[in-house]
Amino acid sequence: MAKTLEITDANFEEVLKSAHPVLVDFWAEWCGPCKMIGPIVEELAGEYEGKAVIGKLDVDSNPEITMKFGVRSIPTLLIFKDGQIVDKQIGAVPKSVLSQKLEAQL
Repeated sequence: MAKTLEITDANFEEVLKSAHPVLVDFWAEWCGPCKMIGPIVEELAGEYEGKAVIGKLDVDSNPEITMKFGVRSIPTLLIFKDGQIVDKQIGAVPKSVLSQKLEAQL
């Protein structure tokens, strides 16, 4: 099963160069809703292997990218395509919502 990619300030630009849509989960260890959505994001990584890049970015360790995209509340999930934000989800939501958002970008 595929694991989520650990996205950092250092590898962010490289990850966005993917030919596939990229879902980035902005999260933190201390965030309750982030812990709820974490397993869902992990499942999506397995289900979309080869079709989309699914990654997690720890906002505490990566302030540069967090500020660049104005992420103020977490979890925030951004979906990128061709390096641009094409969709956004703030807060914990059911897996079906995230699946629909990803499907729309495939």
